[in-house]
Formats: sequence, structure tokens, C-alpha cells
Amino acid sequence: MTESAPKAPAGAFRRFLPLAILLAGLGAFFALGLDRYVTLDTLRDNRQALTGWVAENWFLAAFVYVVAYIAMVAFSLPGGLVATLTGGFLFGTLFGGLLTIAGATIGATAIFLAAKTALGDALRAKAGPGLRRIEQGFGENAFSYMLVLRLVPLFPFFLVNLAPAFLGVPLRTYVLATFFGIMPATFVFASLGNGLGAVFDAGREPDLGLIMEPQIIGPILALALLALVPVIYRRFAGKNSLPDEAA
Repeated sequence: MTESAPKAPAGAFRRFLPLAILLAGLGAFFALGLDRYVTLDTLRDNRQALTGWVAENWFLAAFVYVVAYIAMVAFSLPGGLVATLTGGFLFGTLFGGLLTIAGATIGATAIFLAAKTALGDALRAKAGPGLRRIEQGFGENAFSYMLVLRLVPLFPFFLVNLAPAFLGVPLRTYVLATFFGIMPATFVFASLGNGLGAVFDAGREPDLGLIMEPQIIGPILALALLALVPVIYRRFAGKNSLPDEAA
């Protein structure tokens, strides 16, 4: 009787394949020097050709933009801010913002699933008590924490895409928090991109620090605090219930 070939290597290959593809794409991006083209100078130099093509092929241009944004986020490529400004420049604040949100959410979900499939489950299975406590605390308020991380860019976007995969965040929670959490900043930068034509004509550089203006960052921080209300409530409700449970 012939022995069957071991299945573990094939299973491991399939598990790591999506993550390997994403890493290969990131390496190819830099190896081909494509990072040199993801700049506002490229947008300025090609503005007439781009705006003309978008005007004649709006739906195709919108589709290409979303696909490109998905790839940028999924492969963790640099230039997300430039891409968001480009969306506002080409499609206006509303449609540019919506297309960016769609692309960013799908791309973030792709890398989340790749990391979760390749490393997340295995890491959690071998995790020590420290990581398990973090996972438990994060999991109890996953939507609130994810929403805060998306609203306030405390950490790089790619890191916030990956970390939840190792902390057992449900896919639905991840997608919803990402979709709604990136909305405010996205529309701010899409609006800034919508005005790039005037900036280019004046020979100036766009003010990318606009989001830190009090009238803009203030409401975003308020939304982040509002997202933490359920966490604070559970914390205090848990403390207040201890004496009753002990009685």
C-alpha cells in the first residue's frame, strides 16, 4: 500500500499564498521605481490629460481609480494621501471621497483577510496569556476601538489594517469600522484635492496640514471620544456590578 503524500505543506502553501502575493506586489512596486510617479508633481504635469480622459470616460475612470486604490491599500504601497487628493481633483469632493472610501475599505479588507489566513489563526493558537488578555480586551469593544483607530491616525494605516487580524476582530466589525471611520479624513482631503487646480495655477503647494486645523480635527476627535462611550460605560458598569455580585 502506497502512503499518501503529506497534505500539510500544500495547506501551508495555500494559507500563505495571498500574503506572499501582497508582499511580492510591494517589492515589485519599488523594484520598478513606480514610487517616483505617486507624487503631486506627476498629477500637476498630467492634469490636462487626466481631466480630459475622466470627462470622456467617467465610469471607466472611476472604476480604474477604485481598482488602483484597492491595490495601493492591499499591497501597503506608499502614496495613499496623494491618491486621495487625486480622487478629489478628478471626481470632486463627494464622488472622489466615496470612491476613495470604497477602494480603501476593500483594499484594507483584502490585507486583513490575507494576514488572518496566513498568520492570525496560527499566532492566536500559540499566543501566551499576555496576548490573550489583549485580544480579550480588544474583542469586547472591537468596534469602538477600531473606529477610534480609523478616525484618529495614531498609527500607520497599514498597521491598523494588520493588527486586528491577530486580535480576532470579526470581519463584519472590521469592515464597518473601517468604512465609517475613514470617512471624515477622506472627505477633508478629497475637498482639498478638489481645489488643487487653483493651487497648481497659483504655483503653490497644497496645505496638507489642513486636517490639524481646530475646526476640522476638533469634530473628528469628538467623534473618536463618542466612539469610546460604550467602552467607558462597560468599564464603569462592570465596576459598579462587582459589589452586587459579591453580596
